[in-house]
Amino acid sequence: MRAVVQRTNGSRVLVNNQEIAGIDKGLMVLLGIRKGDSTKDADYLTDKIINLRIFPDENDKMNLSLLDIGGEILLVSQFTLCGDARKGRRPSFSEAELPDAALSLFEYCTTLLQQAGVNVQTGEFGADMIVEISNDGPCTILLDSARQF
Repeated sequence: MRAVVQRTNGSRVLVNNQEIAGIDKGLMVLLGIRKGDSTKDADYLTDKIINLRIFPDENDKMNLSLLDIGGEILLVSQFTLCGDARKGRRPSFSEAELPDAALSLFEYCTTLLQQAGVNVQTGEFGADMIVEISNDGPCTILLDSARQF
């Protein structure tokens, strides 16, 4: 499981030119689910996301987590994060999980984040979305449950 985590002052998702989700201060999380990922991967990644100390404290040092600031999460499934572009010029998405299994893990991640007390908004799984991100900093962190980076 992979995630692109961006500190945001506001983000939203549109489907068919209609806003379906939006947050103010918090984290924009693009989530890619690979074949073989399990609830163990989701447990690791969601814990890491809500506890990342990437928000500024009173001294403007990145020292606070999403939980510390009472921030929100906009969680969007993005299978292209599982793409492999090492060979040729067209990425292969053969490592991306099949939609039914990916949806189940995506919903599990959403539930874990909600159980941690976070207000979570989500994109529409499998839809063609416009994602608007106001990246604060900019601050972007890459996470991988297999700890490849």
